[in-house]
Amino acid sequence: MSDAPSSIAPAEGRLGVLCVGLGAVTSTLIAGVELARRGMGEPIGSLTQMGTIRLGKRTEGRVPLLRDFVPLASLEDLVFGAWDPFPDDAYVSACRAGVLEVGRHLEPIADQLRAVRPMAAAFDPAYVKRLDGPNVKGRLHKRALLESIRADIQAFRDEHLVERMVMLWCASTEVFIEPGPAHADLDAFERAIDADDPQIAPSMLYAYAALQEGVPFANGAPNLTVDVPALRDYATEHGVPIAGKDFKTGQTLIKTVIAPMLKARMLGLSGWYSTNILGNRDGEVLDDPESFKTKEESKLGVLEHVLEPHRYPQLYGDVYHKVRINYYPPRGDNKEGWDNVDLFGWLGYPMQLKIDFLCRDSILAAPLALDLSLFLDLARRAGLGGIQEWLSFYFKSPQVAPGLYPEHDLFIQHIKLKNTLRWLMGEEQITHLGMDYYLEG
Repeated sequence: MSDAPSSIAPAEGRLGVLCVGLGAVTSTLIAGVELARRGMGEPIGSLTQMGTIRLGKRTEGRVPLLRDFVPLASLEDLVFGAWDPFPDDAYVSACRAGVLEVGRHLEPIADQLRAVRPMAAAFDPAYVKRLDGPNVKGRLHKRALLESIRADIQAFRDEHLVERMVMLWCASTEVFIEPGPAHADLDAFERAIDADDPQIAPSMLYAYAALQEGVPFANGAPNLTVDVPALRDYATEHGVPIAGKDFKTGQTLIKTVIAPMLKARMLGLSGWYSTNILGNRDGEVLDDPESFKTKEESKLGVLEHVLEPHRYPQLYGDVYHKVRINYYPPRGDNKEGWDNVDLFGWLGYPMQLKIDFLCRDSILAAPLALDLSLFLDLARRAGLGGIQEWLSFYFKSPQVAPGLYPEHDLFIQHIKLKNTLRWLMGEEQITHLGMDYYLEG
């Protein structure tokens, strides 16, 4: 194992959190942080704020809060900014999203939310076909868009006097793009930008701008974005953390719990049918087949990686896996993820499992966005550049080094995250072997 960083720079000064997209997820994130600062709400779902970590043996009783164990930025030091093709400030956006109660949760912090006004977006409707707003940079060449995003980052840094920044993609799912020659290395990527190559999506311009400014980047959607050789290599070479992709919130969260259970018990699987009902802006975008294909790729990979059909062909070699997303406006942000699982056990006898998760998409996503902001900032201060695989816990389609398969099992991801924090702080890794309790003396 490589040595842990000899020191981690302290979390001094303000941390700017720049979000691409000021829709339901971002407005819910900002409102939740503002309420938590005032003691008017609990940051439930956030490991960084509510989670603990065991250190040493169980008999030692050392179980501090994560935020007391590692030097994370304080909620008091977060400053939010955003880009969005619609001009609504965070208050109006939150009201339109309908996630939070206006009287109970939005009015008490209305002034703070109204102060977050979106910068003009580097938006192209060719990549997100169901949306088109007026707050955009216009039909500029990709090079001009890239430089404009960099100028926005610099202006935000100067205006808000932030010491450090992170960037999160919280915007809509772009159309499906496969890795190609334009993404192979930085020279090809630069040439493609100058040629206005359609293989360079807006999300890639945001990611590249962030990396050029030394700003860690996390991709909360299934877009290709930063998961290409050119940007991976740039992030590694320049020591800038990256992570992605696609926030793991509802149905896939369930899959990364249930599928490991099936494999752990050596129970077979015949088929898994998943359907989603979603009525927010994300659902509207995913109603477009090209954007849905991007999401589908992210969702479908989970079972194959968890179940390893090549190792267990008699159990998982012939699984029928179907995923559907249905745009249904009356539901708004209250998503319903319904799963039918056909499994089999001893002597091949069939069984079924039905799961109906009536969840709130942005309520699940907001704490992930908060944790990623704080952990990416920690990684940057610890000198960890490039892919941060230890943050796989937060993503449907975790980014990993070339040649590695992604780990999807939620509990393995959780152990990896906590062991990385122990490693950073010079604490012993926990293997859960436990034989020393029984063999001593």
